[in-house]
Amino acid sequence: MNVDPSRVRAVIVKELREYRRTRFIVWSMAVLPVVFLILPIINVLSLSSTASPSTVKAVVGAAFLFLLIIPVVVPAAIAAYSVVGERDQGTLEPLLTTPVRREELLLGKGLAAIIPAVAVTYALLAVFHITVHLAAASAVVTAVWQLPLFLAEVLFAPLLAGWAIWIGIAISARSSDVRVAQQLSTLASLPVLGLTTLISFQVLQPSVLLAIAFGAGLLLLDACAWRVASVAFDRERLVVGSRRATSHS
Repeated sequence: MNVDPSRVRAVIVKELREYRRTRFIVWSMAVLPVVFLILPIINVLSLSSTASPSTVKAVVGAAFLFLLIIPVVVPAAIAAYSVVGERDQGTLEPLLTTPVRREELLLGKGLAAIIPAVAVTYALLAVFHITVHLAAASAVVTAVWQLPLFLAEVLFAPLLAGWAIWIGIAISARSSDVRVAQQLSTLASLPVLGLTTLISFQVLQPSVLLAIAFGAGLLLLDACAWRVASVAFDRERLVVGSRRATSHS
């Protein structure tokens, strides 16, 4: 795939500027992740040293699942806006008529969504782990600080975000309404969390090998989602659709 890094960077910068002007995206990246962090911390810190192992396992599993929702929900909302939102604002056609290739546009839009989403996820995971280490009961600290779970968090965050982004872009490219695209993108992104649920709740005994195997599975799903987004991102159809939207407005 022949990609010009300077063009990809230009698309990323343009997307990030667009995000700052969109109130919903700013809210999604700043407020929504904190909401998903507060509840797990409250639940984990409420466990006493006398809590049964099954209770600790369930609460810690729910906490990890909540935290892994962040790299799914946040980029899904951003990616859903990336095409149909620009078409509504009349900025899509000028972008599509530039010499930037389809692959460069997709990579630029994808990276502009995944970088802040993964950065926020890693920051909140760090806050969660530090809080647990400093304030939680010893049994909870032991349950949280496991290498397989930590490795799963590090591996799964960008892979889950990648799935959400490519599916979101594909839906956005085929949608005519921003809200519908955001709702469909979020719903389409959630089923992949079923893979991580098995490890979060230790339905399958977590191990380094299992985390890597699940990561490979998510990477394969990301590749499939990238293909779907590439097919949906039909440049000529989007230009025609953008002109029709502009004429109707």
